[in-house]
Amino acid sequence: MRLNSLSLTNFRNYVRLELRLPGRLTVLQGANAQGKTALLEAIHLLATGRSPRVGAERELINWLALESVLPYARLEAEIGEGREAQKLELVLELAPGGNGNGIARKQVRINGVPKRALDLVGRLRVVLFLPEDVSLVAGAPAERRRYLDIMLCQVAPAYTRALTGYNRTLMQRNALLRRLRDEGGDPGQLAFWDEQMAAHGSVLFRWRSDALYKLDGLAGERHRDLTGGAERLSLAYMPGFAPDLPAAAAPRPGAGKRAILAEERPAYHAIQDADARERLFGQLRGNRAREIAAGASLLGPHRDDVAFTVDAHDLRTYGSRGQQRTAALALKLAELRLMQEMTGDNPLLLLDDVMSELDVTRRHAMLDVLAGVPQAIVTTTDWADFSPELLRQARTLRVEAGRILSTEV
Repeated sequence: MRLNSLSLTNFRNYVRLELRLPGRLTVLQGANAQGKTALLEAIHLLATGRSPRVGAERELINWLALESVLPYARLEAEIGEGREAQKLELVLELAPGGNGNGIARKQVRINGVPKRALDLVGRLRVVLFLPEDVSLVAGAPAERRRYLDIMLCQVAPAYTRALTGYNRTLMQRNALLRRLRDEGGDPGQLAFWDEQMAAHGSVLFRWRSDALYKLDGLAGERHRDLTGGAERLSLAYMPGFAPDLPAAAAPRPGAGKRAILAEERPAYHAIQDADARERLFGQLRGNRAREIAAGASLLGPHRDDVAFTVDAHDLRTYGSRGQQRTAALALKLAELRLMQEMTGDNPLLLLDDVMSELDVTRRHAMLDVLAGVPQAIVTTTDWADFSPELLRQARTLRVEAGRILSTEV
């Protein structure tokens, strides 16, 4: 689903923007803090309903607009062609008197019809790489779980439903665990929430294990291209429960947080929802005393993680900043391929200042990738990051203080 146009009002440093995107490749050049990343952020927000950069959405509203009676930001996009053409609209609106400190209400329309923000997901699929995505390798496990959630929600409505149900169940179950810890009561009250958690969690486990099984091979290929074959990248799923244990067995503390080894991956890849559901349910039931004492759910996909290794060395512990960045980029390029395989459509590739820290080998590999992508938007501070041949094929734009100007290179 191609992105044909983008319209922004009071978003970040864009007071007003109308941009057509007719070409296969668009390159945005400009100095830092001019609005290059904000434009990619806006596209990601329209595609997923979530900003990749902030937690408080009021921060997305232009600071000048915050002085108005009704502060708001509007984002609009036209995607697809013919019968598949759609208009996506998202409005962020602060309550009167919010003065930039209130909560932004989110309103979504698709083809003019009010919808939930969740209904945006999967209509315009995107793969976004930001410089801070090195945290996918070096950061906390929550960063890696969030990455998997954003990717899989774009391609699998069943995953989105399971994730919504799991998060709701986890919140209710944790509240009950705290009450049992603080006030006492019948632990049997957990039975219903155990069943719900196992039902939703088994779906998350199956989709995540399947995705990582495939991403491991695809990311390894991309990483070899980026490093000229000098290093070997591997990804390993670390589930937050122990799917290899019998259902009735209670795992030892931390027993689930073990990377699935290469020789084990085909077996885990084949685990069905019913098997994972039974095993997670049994482990929750067998682990009740420890969870009540903790007042929190200690097992389940909310504890999942992903291990990154290069030549069998843990990148989080032993990898250099450059190695971590290359691994994160390889993962994003693998995601691009996986989403295409899963849906039959090519996602829009968004790359923010990706070339600046790449050496010659990695830069040439990235240029080869861009040459084969149906649609991409790339930002840079320096035109010299790209070959003259590629720039002649691209639409080149310059970004200055929230304004976009056509240019020739």
